[in-house]
Amino acid sequence: MLKRILLLALLSNILPFGKALLGYSSYAQTARKFTLVNSADGKSELTIYLPSEDALAKANGRFVVDCPGGGYQNLAIQHEGHDWAEYYNKQGIGYAVLKYRMPNGDRNIPLSDAYNAIRTVRDSAKVWHVNPKNVGIQGFSAGGHLASAVSTHAPMSARPDFAILFYPVISMNERLTHRGSCVGFLGDKRNDEALQKQWSSDKAVRRHLVPPTILIFSNDDKVVPPVTNAVAYYSALRDAGADCSMVCYPTGGHGWGFRSNFKYHEMMLMELTQWLNEQKMPTDSSVKVACVGNSITDGHGIAVSDLYGYPARLANNLGQNYAVKNFGVSGRTLSNSGDFPYQKEEAWKRCLEWQPEVVVIKLGTNDTKTHNWKTAEGDIVSSMKTMIDSLRALPTNPRIIVTAPIPSFKNVWDICDSVTVNGVIPQIQEFVRKENLEYLDLYNAMNSLEDLQKEYLLRDGVHPNEKGCQKLADLVAAKIKSPVSVAAIKDRKIKKRKNNK
Repeated sequence: MLKRILLLALLSNILPFGKALLGYSSYAQTARKFTLVNSADGKSELTIYLPSEDALAKANGRFVVDCPGGGYQNLAIQHEGHDWAEYYNKQGIGYAVLKYRMPNGDRNIPLSDAYNAIRTVRDSAKVWHVNPKNVGIQGFSAGGHLASAVSTHAPMSARPDFAILFYPVISMNERLTHRGSCVGFLGDKRNDEALQKQWSSDKAVRRHLVPPTILIFSNDDKVVPPVTNAVAYYSALRDAGADCSMVCYPTGGHGWGFRSNFKYHEMMLMELTQWLNEQKMPTDSSVKVACVGNSITDGHGIAVSDLYGYPARLANNLGQNYAVKNFGVSGRTLSNSGDFPYQKEEAWKRCLEWQPEVVVIKLGTNDTKTHNWKTAEGDIVSSMKTMIDSLRALPTNPRIIVTAPIPSFKNVWDICDSVTVNGVIPQIQEFVRKENLEYLDLYNAMNSLEDLQKEYLLRDGVHPNEKGCQKLADLVAAKIKSPVSVAAIKDRKIKKRKNNK
């Protein structure tokens, strides 16, 4: 932390840090180029290319951290690194080339370098005119594996907002991928099946927790087989409902990077530019909104839920002044005594890490199942108290909106609407009243719709279809945009004073 504070102080005065080389680069659109030490031993470095003021206006403070390839043995740092600077800077996008250290069997070495690089960019946001909510990662070959590992494993402070992967190594099973990368990353433990699975990025995809991603590669790549790597990762992302794209060129082999002799070089740049332009990120001052919930929040039954589920539609409703993330997990209970308690999920951990400023909690449907309600009836309030206390302990002191479950019309999965009405909702309402929280009655709001079951729900009679997701988004957006009650504002100020003591 001290290093990053010093870094900001030095850069704000335009002074070198560590091995900083400050000045104008040879690129016409690059205003400043300098190199920062990125690890305690000084062996990892981050070379920064900042765009000119004229170019800055083009891109909402976007920034890309680049991880060159090299099989975790060395780095192809020129054509898979520095040569990309002008391409990004002329679009107003900041750019950094990460010289990460070789793992030699210790995967935490390059991972820590990549995590630190993302954090450094976000910590330097004001000085470098970067939007900390628009920081992406780019990787080639083994660097693509590193970028995908950061996308799937990093804490939220170091998790990128988008990812660009060129002919990436994805699998850590050496029978399916580039053997040298497995040797470098896992070392003597490369035959450990649990580690192989953990660090094969296609096995590590978790719904809504992986950023929008584009994969670009050649069909005739003989170094890193596309089907068991890039295609496998795309398939895992698509199955998880993620925002993902895949571009495959007929020929080109492996390792072309920014080389102009790659037959599809200009086409590749054009398609990448188009993809970047379509990534609409929130502004740097946007309010962070976390959607917490079960399968209805998660987007069960909605193809590509990261684009068409209720939280995604909520983001569209609210606009770029809000940053909305989906932390829904299907089948989860509000009660900590249920079969699958939400608060034991990775999504809840990541939600707290993200430090939201508004939290919308929509849980309770799965608690109505007979085997869950036996204990949930007496456990809902205490479980909610634990959840709310965790949120109130955050430095952001978030605005908390608790919703009622929506109606269900069929007794599928043993979900019982009468328990929702007579058991879950009264307990939520009483808890909200005592804790002075905001409440959104989604049950009656949805139930009042004409032909709710036919027009707004899937055939299971429980989950909203795309039209139903839009209606939920409309209701939640209206609540978020509505004035906060005087009592709630007073309560939040009291909690914030307590947190600051």
